[in-house]
Formats: sequence, structure tokens, C-alpha cells
Amino acid sequence: MTLFMDHDLDHDLIRRIVEAAIMAAPQPLGITQIYALFPDDEPAPVGSVERAISELQQSCDERGVELIEVASGFRFQVKNEVHNWVARLWTERQSKYTRATLETLALIAYRQPITRGEIEQIRGVAVNAQMVKALEDREWIRVVGHRDVPGKPALFGTTKGFLDYFGLKSLDALPPLAELKEIPELDPQLPFDRVPQVASAAMINAEEISEESSDEETNEDATENTAEDSNEHEELKAVETTSLDENETHNDEAGEIAEPEYKNE
Repeated sequence: MTLFMDHDLDHDLIRRIVEAAIMAAPQPLGITQIYALFPDDEPAPVGSVERAISELQQSCDERGVELIEVASGFRFQVKNEVHNWVARLWTERQSKYTRATLETLALIAYRQPITRGEIEQIRGVAVNAQMVKALEDREWIRVVGHRDVPGKPALFGTTKGFLDYFGLKSLDALPPLAELKEIPELDPQLPFDRVPQVASAAMINAEEISEESSDEETNEDATENTAEDSNEHEELKAVETTSLDENETHNDEAGEIAEPEYKNE
């Protein structure tokens, strides 16, 4: 009986250590990190940390906080039902992201790994480089590789910081796309097995556009040259006509001068 009581006391201490560590840590704590808090000469029994976490999660049912597991580990966070009141403590203005930024982030989350060109093809508009940089600076996305197509475009994927911020343990915890119908741009999908064909088609299309542009420029140059020749011809005719008129006027004046009046003496 005494041994049982001592064991309970030991576990109670472990639970309090786990609770305090998770609450004091600036980042979520993983199971391995929590076990590492106990010295080698007095290690926590196997399974004791997991049991303590489970008990702490149950104890939060009637509290204003909850203990959840995200990608980086476990953390306490304010429950949604009291968030509006607690949020008044944060005087800093929260960052607001544009619809385009959120759509780009959603595409990376659901279609990763994905290139910037593929995002542009799905959304139908160009992706601002500053938008991508802002997401990288926020440490929500990162370059995870490069697509094996001409140009070697960068492949983007989400980070643990992204999962932690949105309270997700893994990408499997993302809501299904069926729940995101309010974002119509997410409906089209780009199968990755068609990426090389899409890239080739894009290159061919770009070459055709380049050739058409070249032909248009040639036609425009020819039209401009014809117009210039016509203008020069009209100007030459105008000069000749002006010269003839001036000559005729000069001859008339000369005739008048050449006919003096004679008086009979």
C-alpha cells in the first residue's frame, strides 16, 4: 500500500512537471523533449509523460484553455469560446492577409509540392513575388526542391510553423476541400502526372506567342515604312506644286515689269 501511494505521488509530480514545462516553454514541446527534462539518475518511467498529458487534456474540459498537439509538440492555448475576451490583452494590431495571399497559401498547403507557375495556372492570375516572400518570411512556406522541367522552378511546401500557427498536428488534419467551396479558385486541380506536359505546352505556347509578336512587329514595321514613303511622296508633290506656283507668280510679276508704258513725245 505504501509503494502504491509513493508511485501515485511520483506520477503527480511528473504531471505537474509536464504541465509547468509545457506552459513555460516558448514553443510547443515534444514527448522526447519532455522526457529529456528528467535527469538520467531519476528518469521518468516509460509512458508516464504520455499519461500525464492525457490527464492534463481531460482536466482542461471545464477550463478556459486546452492542451493540444500540433506539429512541433504539445502546447496550451486559449479556447475559441473565450478568445474574443482574452484577445483584448494583445495591443498589437494583428496582421491581415489579402484574399490572394490566403488562396496562394491554401494551394501550397493542399497541392504541395507545387511551383509558382502551377499556382498561377490554377488561379489564372500572376503570383506576386513579394507575396511569396512574405509567406517565406512568416516561415509558413519554404522551398522543398525543384521541378525537373526546363528552368528548374522551385517547389514550395508548408512548414511546421504553418501547422503550429493553425493548430494542426499534420497535413492530414487540414479540412477537406469540400468545406472550402467559398474559394472557387480551389476547385480546379492540376494533377502532378501532367506537369511535364503542361510545362511543354506552356513553352510551345510561349514560342507561338513570340512568333506571332515577331510577325506583328514585322507587319507593323512594313506598314510604318509604307506610310512613311507615302508621306514623303505627298510632301514631295506639295513641294513641287508650291515651286510651280511660285514660278508662275514670279513670271507674272516679271511680265508686268517687262511691259513699261511709253508716251509719244
